[in-house]
Amino acid sequence: QLQLVESGGGLVQPGGSLRLSCAAQVLRLDYTSVGWFRQAPGKEREGLSCITKSGTSTIYVDSEKERFTISRDNAKNTVYLHMNNLKPDDTAVYYCAADPGGLCRRTMTGYNYWGQGTQVIVSS
Repeated sequence: QLQLVESGGGLVQPGGSLRLSCAAQVLRLDYTSVGWFRQAPGKEREGLSCITKSGTSTIYVDSEKERFTISRDNAKNTVYLHMNNLKPDDTAVYYCAADPGGLCRRTMTGYNYWGQGTQVIVSS
């Protein structure tokens, strides 16, 4: 049984925006930290952002700090990744992951629960 389900990906033109959602089926996300990762074709999975259970958020890549925002809605048991001014280099499969230990890391270590990913394609 998948613990996390991502949605919100799709095809978008350069400069466009998307909001990705990470919804939990059983796991209480307000008890965990949640990270967003992405994997482009032929590349390793990279950490993008994380939000702790207390709501402290981090965007790991400087070039994305003005374009990406992470947020959570505990009532909906969902974490979001808001992406603006999308570029072709943002094309990738985006994953969310949860760490019951409550820590944020840029690496995949400690994230015990993963979603299946949602595809984002940025192209004109």
